[in-house]
Amino acid sequence: MNEFPSITIAGREIGPAHPPYVIAEMSGNHNGDISRALALVDVAKASGADALKLQTYTADTITIDYDGPEFIVKGTGNSWEGRTLHDLYDEAHTPWEWHKPIFDKARGLGIPVFSSPFDFTAVDFLESLGAPAYKIASFEAVDIPLIEKAASTGKPVIISTGLANLDEIGEAIAAARKAGGHDPAILHCISTYPTKYENCNLTLLPMLAEKFGTVVGFSDHTNGTSAAVAAVALGASIIEKHLTMSRADGGPDAAFSLEPAEFKAMVADCHASFVARGHGRFERPAAEDGLLRFRRSLYVVQDVAVGEIFTARNVRSIRPSYGLPPKHLPDILGRPALKSLTRGTPLSWDAVKR
Repeated sequence: MNEFPSITIAGREIGPAHPPYVIAEMSGNHNGDISRALALVDVAKASGADALKLQTYTADTITIDYDGPEFIVKGTGNSWEGRTLHDLYDEAHTPWEWHKPIFDKARGLGIPVFSSPFDFTAVDFLESLGAPAYKIASFEAVDIPLIEKAASTGKPVIISTGLANLDEIGEAIAAARKAGGHDPAILHCISTYPTKYENCNLTLLPMLAEKFGTVVGFSDHTNGTSAAVAAVALGASIIEKHLTMSRADGGPDAAFSLEPAEFKAMVADCHASFVARGHGRFERPAAEDGLLRFRRSLYVVQDVAVGEIFTARNVRSIRPSYGLPPKHLPDILGRPALKSLTRGTPLSWDAVKR
């Protein structure tokens, strides 16, 4: 297994040896307004996101217009409750005619944009726009033909694992590897909206990286930024988070999305978390060198005459560190001094009869 797997999107290498790759998910936060969608491109760039992600489907490519009980959202406890799938996706989708203006604006700003396709026609459409990568949404992680279609383009593929068990994750990765000839990245994901912190289970990240030998990341649906920052500390190389202009404006994903200032702060904190993660080798940083002298050591704290016995009254462990290490105090006590010593003298072996 490669110790440091990586993928590359639009020239940016992504993996454990590189700073986290932060994806701003637009999803339905355009609220049906193309000017808002274009404004979110600006916000994603200004917030420090490495990429902007869309979702490419229509209500009719992802479901059918039918109000049977299986097609009504139930048991989620969120704002989607009671709506038909077709109605929900009709509101949340990004019209295909918006994609080119969004792609063009993103390229002009220098921020890559790619998307989650939900059927073969979406992959073909995104290929026509020059999408640099593909994201497979968690609910589609079991759609092996879709994964194979996306991977067959030769572009990097990122797969969210929400709802999938380990066998299904393995099948998805194998399909991407076979069809595309290279490793996908996987995003640990809990497919609840919003996700409670107690359900994040971020300690799975190192296990997933070890088991599948892939770049791992976290698709974060929590309210806030703490989980994303913690995920980076645990090895996430990719963070995906929903971005909105304002939660107060509403929308299907607004409740668990970040506003611009919050997103910018999350990006900064994720990068700080990566730096703080360090290299994993136990060694003292050079920044501590100047402080070594302030550690404790053995000092004479009362004047001592030649031949006088060292006791707990005239020798103590104090700061600074120019005397013998404190561990030698039991060996010193009860021994006579070989020379006279004044208060404040660091104790050394040449002053102790042995």
